[in-house]
Amino acid sequence: MIEIHKAMEADAERIHATQVAAFQPLLLKYQDRDSNPANEPLARTITRINRKDGGFYMLLKNKVFVGAICLFTKEPGIYWISPMFVHPSFQGKGYAQEALQRVESTFTDAKVWRLATLEEEQGNCYLYEKAGYQKTGKKQVVNERATLVYYEKRM
Repeated sequence: MIEIHKAMEADAERIHATQVAAFQPLLLKYQDRDSNPANEPLARTITRINRKDGGFYMLLKNKVFVGAICLFTKEPGIYWISPMFVHPSFQGKGYAQEALQRVESTFTDAKVWRLATLEEEQGNCYLYEKAGYQKTGKKQVVNERATLVYYEKRM
């Protein structure tokens, strides 16, 4: 099972490099330069790590860093996931699904989980739907190639 560990600033470069590796193919495909996490500076990773309302969590499988998930809550009981990623060399092994299960079982005060993903990335949509997330009906056009679709899961 995936383990989650709260990230610290010392983890920022590792998390950022993995984020860039994970999102770079989507940046090239959709040209979403203003919103794609591969284009974010290291400072944004540090800001997320130090969030007062959440933070980045490192995803470890057998003590090996495989990815990260950023969680935050703006109101009690409602958690947002943004972003979540697995390094390309570890993708397709079920780690993202395990990470969702782990955070949902760890943060027991969550009544609702929310996230957004690219509608065009059917594999991502399938992952979230398989995990029990449902489309909210909200969409946001990123550009002529990409649209964000919003999901939530009620506990």
